[in-house]
Amino acid sequence: MSRDRYVDFLRAWAIGLVVLGHWLITALVREPDGEIRAPELLATVPWTQWLTLGFQIMPLFFLAGGYAAGGSWTRARAAGGTAAGWVGARALRLLLPAAVYSILVLSAVGICSTVGVDPNTLELVGWAMAMQFWFLPVYLLLSALTPPLHAAHRRWGLLVPVAMGAVALVAGTLVVTVHTPYVGLLDYVLVWGVAYQLGFCWRDGLLTERRPLTAALAAGGGLAFTALITLGPFPVSLILVTGQTPSNTDPPSAAMLAWAVAQVGLCLLAAPAVRRLLDRERVWRAVRPVGGASMTLYLWHMLPVLIVAAAFYLTGLAPEPTLGSAAWWGLRLPWLLVLGAVLTGVVRALRPLERGLALLHERTRPDPDSPRLWLPWLGLTTAVTSLTRFATRGFAPDGRFPVLPTLGLLLGTTLLMAGRRTTVDRNPGEPKEVLRKAA
Repeated sequence: MSRDRYVDFLRAWAIGLVVLGHWLITALVREPDGEIRAPELLATVPWTQWLTLGFQIMPLFFLAGGYAAGGSWTRARAAGGTAAGWVGARALRLLLPAAVYSILVLSAVGICSTVGVDPNTLELVGWAMAMQFWFLPVYLLLSALTPPLHAAHRRWGLLVPVAMGAVALVAGTLVVTVHTPYVGLLDYVLVWGVAYQLGFCWRDGLLTERRPLTAALAAGGGLAFTALITLGPFPVSLILVTGQTPSNTDPPSAAMLAWAVAQVGLCLLAAPAVRRLLDRERVWRAVRPVGGASMTLYLWHMLPVLIVAAAFYLTGLAPEPTLGSAAWWGLRLPWLLVLGAVLTGVVRALRPLERGLALLHERTRPDPDSPRLWLPWLGLTTAVTSLTRFATRGFAPDGRFPVLPTLGLLLGTTLLMAGRRTTVDRNPGEPKEVLRKAA
């Protein structure tokens, strides 16, 4: 089955906006004693919170992920594949680059801690390099839940995301009104899971065959979001702002759910026109490399900020107009261009590593016929726990090396690789008859 160019475009579009958004709101200030601070633009200049409406694009990641996972699991299931083998292979595809990235960053943290780098600086850098990690535990959990979620989709269709959204609203109401502890954790899976589940519906035509329905998603979600931020208790910012309560992202709120639904509707309405553009080879050649490097871009896009900070801010070469002033905004363009140039060099330098990880994944992804199919589940649980810790505390909490999360990530990734395939290359779920023919 040929790849859907529009799904790849969504990944490329989403990653581009994530990178641009993070760079745009990153502000650096050099103190007289030489220390570098990173003031929070969204808190210091409140009107910039409206910009997050354009840059909060994560629903498209989960929509595209659900679309792709639905097709992949359907093919694996039809070929006799197991849930453990399929989930393990999908998880390892994300965990291998994330683990390598983490090991390299943690190695730098360990070295800096040993030589006596200021703990506050180390904590700030560790947070900056892990700020994007919140996505990985949530996405891995939804991948692990794909077999039962897709079974529910096959039986009840659109009723499943509706039910998930309803439960998310109840959980969110408990969080906002009575501050029930831990209930908000459900919304990380439920709110983003609605977009993921709508990806199943999109793939099976439940949304695209009913254009009035997609228009209703866009309009209804947009109107609900507007009501919730104007009449309700929720802020406009779709990115976490320190001290802002309630937040739309920690945990994902009813307003975030409405925004995700609106974004899905707009995405599907735009699909026919964008697909026509993507049929032009010149356009597709520009999109394809970004989608292919999406994981690398997502993981490494804050490294250029550290490089530029060391080159221009630690040395005092960077001009520092007042945060949010016209002069500061005027310097955003060269700031973005310099970061883009550095990131291009980083991505090119990482290409051999990308190829090596792809080969390693092919050789070590879990074998669906392995008798040790409990290993992927244990490995996934361990890795998700560690990634969650990095996402909430960074790579250097309190300026220290995080020993237990590091060991957990290494153990989880190792367990996923322990049930590796011992036969010739084949996809999870590929029948043995095909294997024999290949041999």
